[in-house]
Amino acid sequence: QLQLVESGGGLVQPGGSLRLSCAASGFTLDHYAIGWFRQAPGKEREGVSCICCTDGSPDGSTYYPISVKGRFTISRDNAKNTVYLQMNSLKPEDTAVYTCAAGPRGLLLHPLNYNYWGQGTQVTVSS
Repeated sequence: QLQLVESGGGLVQPGGSLRLSCAASGFTLDHYAIGWFRQAPGKEREGVSCICCTDGSPDGSTYYPISVKGRFTISRDNAKNTVYLQMNSLKPEDTAVYTCAAGPRGLLLHPLNYNYWGQGTQVTVSS
């Protein structure tokens, strides 16, 4: 089965950190772009990071929207077939269900460009 499984979500105070993991099985993760998306109640799903998703698809290329740039870092461990999302300086507005997804390399960070999806993990930032 081609699967992505997220883990690492939880409750954290504002200013804190969490590290999310996205473990792939049934396919080789480094052949794809991997995106992290989030969706909060009442909001549209938005991409927060991706790797191997820029024009030309160079290995290790990353993208972050302004909302998270400088706070979130995406990385990949090919030996573990896993992608991580390190989230620092978390804000209450970061509260959402975070989902990882895989798709063709070199495409925009948009849900329609991704083919395989995980189940999501809840991140709650609150005092």
